[in-house]
Amino acid sequence: MSRPLYVLKAEFFKTLGHPVRIRVLELLSMREHGVSELLGAIEIEPANLSQQLAVLRKAGLVTTRKEGSAVYYSVTSPQVSELLAVARAILTGVLSGQVELLEDLRTSL
Repeated sequence: MSRPLYVLKAEFFKTLGHPVRIRVLELLSMREHGVSELLGAIEIEPANLSQQLAVLRKAGLVTTRKEGSAVYYSVTSPQVSELLAVARAILTGVLSGQVELLEDLRTSL
C-alpha cells in the first residue's frame, strides 16, 4: 500500500529539519563542494557532517562523485536551490510582519 502524498511531504520536510542539512544544501546550491570544504565552512565534527550528508543522500537531495580519494557533493536538482529561495522569501515576509507588529506595539505605549 502506498503512503499518501502528505505523508511523503512530511517526511521530506523532516529531512530538511536540521540546521546542518540546510547549511549544506545552501552551500551546494551555489556549487559542488568537497567534504573538506564543507567541514571548513560549517565547522562541525567530520562524523556529524558524514551523518548529515548520508541523510541528504538517502533522501535523494545530494549526489556524490569521487576524484581520487576526495569525495565531492552536489545537489541533485536545481529545484533544491529554488526551494531554499522560496523558504527565504517566506521567512522574510513573516519576519517583516513581526517587525511591523513590534513597531506598532512600541508606538502604542
